[in-house]
Amino acid sequence: MNKGSDTYTNEQLKILRLLAAEYPSIALAGATLVNLNALSNLPKGTEHFMSDLHGEAEAFEHILNNGSGVIREKVDTVFYRTMGEEERRTLCTLIYYPVEKMEELRAGGVITSDWYRITLYRLVDLSRSVASKYTREKVREALPADYRYIIDELLHTSGEEHDKQEYYRNIIDTVIEVGQAEAFIVALCNLIKRMAVDRLHVVGDIYDRGNHADRILDMLREHHQVDIQWGNHDIVWMGAAAGSAACVATVLNSALQYNTLSIVENTYGISLRDLIGFAQETYRDSTWFMPRNPDDAYYVKSSMDNLAKAHKAIAIILFKLEGQLIRRHPEFGMEGRLVLEAIDYEANTVTLGGVAYPLNDGHFPTIDPADPYRLTDAESSLIGSLTNAFRHSRALRRHVEFLYNDGSLYKVCNGNLLFHGCIPMTAAGEFDSVVCMDGVARSGRAYMDWCDKTARAAFYEHSQDALDFMYYLWCGRRSPLFGRERMTTFERYFVADKGTWTEQKNPYYGLVEDYEAAAAILREFGLDESTGHIINGHVPVRAAIGEHPVKARGRYIRIDGGFCRAYHNHTGIAGYTLIYSSRGLRLVSHSPFEGKEAAVRQNRDILAADDVVFEMMPRRMLVRDTDQGKRIIERMEDLRALLAAYREGVVSPEV
Repeated sequence: MNKGSDTYTNEQLKILRLLAAEYPSIALAGATLVNLNALSNLPKGTEHFMSDLHGEAEAFEHILNNGSGVIREKVDTVFYRTMGEEERRTLCTLIYYPVEKMEELRAGGVITSDWYRITLYRLVDLSRSVASKYTREKVREALPADYRYIIDELLHTSGEEHDKQEYYRNIIDTVIEVGQAEAFIVALCNLIKRMAVDRLHVVGDIYDRGNHADRILDMLREHHQVDIQWGNHDIVWMGAAAGSAACVATVLNSALQYNTLSIVENTYGISLRDLIGFAQETYRDSTWFMPRNPDDAYYVKSSMDNLAKAHKAIAIILFKLEGQLIRRHPEFGMEGRLVLEAIDYEANTVTLGGVAYPLNDGHFPTIDPADPYRLTDAESSLIGSLTNAFRHSRALRRHVEFLYNDGSLYKVCNGNLLFHGCIPMTAAGEFDSVVCMDGVARSGRAYMDWCDKTARAAFYEHSQDALDFMYYLWCGRRSPLFGRERMTTFERYFVADKGTWTEQKNPYYGLVEDYEAAAAILREFGLDESTGHIINGHVPVRAAIGEHPVKARGRYIRIDGGFCRAYHNHTGIAGYTLIYSSRGLRLVSHSPFEGKEAAVRQNRDILAADDVVFEMMPRRMLVRDTDQGKRIIERMEDLRALLAAYREGVVSPEV
């Protein structure tokens, strides 16, 4: 053994030899240490938070493109002295939608060689600005292969340098001369968007309500760095893809309710022909089950009656499957949802909470009052076929696998705690202890971890208990994704008295607005209560009546502001997003999106005027202050130890 080796433990020597295999020379280890130190002292990348997208693909794409105002802020900073307001707005729109905006400008006779030249110069200047906080290697990785060398040269060759002015100008002129200006502009616009936001967090509920959750998922799959915290509307689709019949019925019930069947049939290739045929033969007309969005009809209006019948048919199947599931799992504590046995089928009433309410629809041809949760042979065959179709849809599986691979129930990231709904708590402010299906009582972080693990078992192991738990996560009384005492689907359909529709929230939602409760949650997840934040979605912020999304002295932020059109009247805005840059946190509210055409032709954005920077950092945050930075610093310490071992002769470098 070399001199000095007795000062190292066997475990330390093992680690040093593994490091030596990766960094076999003093020069390589030293150069890597220098590079890591430089990287750790760059400004922290900008993080972008969204929640409750609910299938609104066009609005999502626009906010993804504009980075919730990050692009506009960069344009204003770089060009406020040289460009007027309207010019800057036009440049922003070009960056958001380069192909569409150039088409509109070309039709207006605006595009000329001079326009190409000026625009390319401006985009290069802006690219240089947004790329300044990254290493040259990271910027190169983001460049399109066809233009990697040219863009890299332009970004690192200033047109103001006397010796290189001609070189710089010749590159731009040649790009125009060979007819590559528009493709080059597209490449630069994409680079700017890529560099402006380093990481995207989606805090749940991509699915349901709107028509195009699939398009959102396709965009997310192409994103350079994204993580997702599952919402209850995501988990029920994940459960359907895993093979939960109750989740399948829930997904179809929602699709029929909001008339978003195109994603089921066209995108995922799941035929509803048998369901509609069964409903036509079994049920009579029911206005209570008409789709909510007839103006966005996937089927023609003459088919709405058939959709209403199909809606009722799948709702009855859902209530039966729910009843069976609740009886299998008394530990779920959902006995209050055994509603079919609470119906007096002769008096046409239902007894809820000890009160008998008249039903507004008493036609139940498939329910046996003596055994109300038993599926008829036709219902059993139908739901079995539909569940099989969901399980074997390749397109759905591709999206759900992405949700599992890049998603989780919660995430701790750069000092913040992200989850969609709640952490079950008691009225006394304690973490609620939940007896899980394995008989073990869990609370707080341990319960969240168990829920995450069980959700994964449903998809990868297909155990019936785990599949049943996916439905519990959708609507269970102590589900962290639901957080209410009950899901009042039956009451909304069958009871006219709206007093029965109340869904009492878990105490979490009131407690977390208090600093002490928020601080206790942050501590539970190993975070600093004085600097960390809880970031939630799920419950829309009622901005129309003055509610603010930031509470608990800045420790709690709820960013569901009504992204979905169905909630706009309820919230008064079209959603909140959150930006966390190296300088602070900024909350952005959005006005309703009027469509891509209005954005392109009229340079319209959807950023409201009352964006608020609500927390400034005491100093600019660097990479070393992030989770990535902690890993970098650990690796730097390892490399310092390796260099010391090389110099002491404990480990021999390659010659």
